[in-house]
Amino acid sequence: MNKMIQSIRMTAKPLGLKGPVAALSLALGTTGAVIAPLAPLAAQASPSSDVDRAVTALRSVSTLRANFVQTDRSGQSVSGVLTLKRPGKIRFQYQKGVPLLIVGDGKALTMIDYEVRQVQRWPIRNSPLGALLDPSKDVARFAKQLPTNDRDVVSLQVRDPKHPEYGTITMIFVRNGAAPGGLQLDSWVALDSQNKRTTVRLSGHQYGVAVDDKTFRWTDPRRTAPGR
Repeated sequence: MNKMIQSIRMTAKPLGLKGPVAALSLALGTTGAVIAPLAPLAAQASPSSDVDRAVTALRSVSTLRANFVQTDRSGQSVSGVLTLKRPGKIRFQYQKGVPLLIVGDGKALTMIDYEVRQVQRWPIRNSPLGALLDPSKDVARFAKQLPTNDRDVVSLQVRDPKHPEYGTITMIFVRNGAAPGGLQLDSWVALDSQNKRTTVRLSGHQYGVAVDDKTFRWTDPRRTAPGR
């Protein structure tokens, strides 16, 4: 567990954050889905329509709560609960024993380390997850559909060519009539500018749940005793 916590600190914050601690790359792999090697978009069925549907699905989620499992590049894993609320709010609550918390308040992403009493903060737009969280980001403009081996799986790679330092995120959707927009965000892969990657898988999606704004508040460990 200690090695995994150190890995989260040093190599992968689940939001692909850029800063003195190397960016956290999230790679959420959907069950049974395999991303094939890159191929021309012409080989895909209506790629532009799938891109539009995926963007619509993202914008259609008002609130979401889901379980996540985060796996680093050495294969070590931790779990937790993800809570999302439009616009731009997100919380990664790690399992008991992991003294880290990641919160997005709509403008910035904050990583709180209760063990060493440190707080680091980055603008959402400087993270690969800006494609997911930043309501002003034109996802379709920077999205490229990647081929998969399953017609029910849609894989979108989002990268701003003018800002390679922001990293790349590949979001994987599964067709699901019960999900907003008919596509469920099952996973994403985020690479920072140094190609560091972490894998996270979502499960137990709950849409439209009541989420209080207090969920995205946090206790500053620099001012109080350790705790959450």
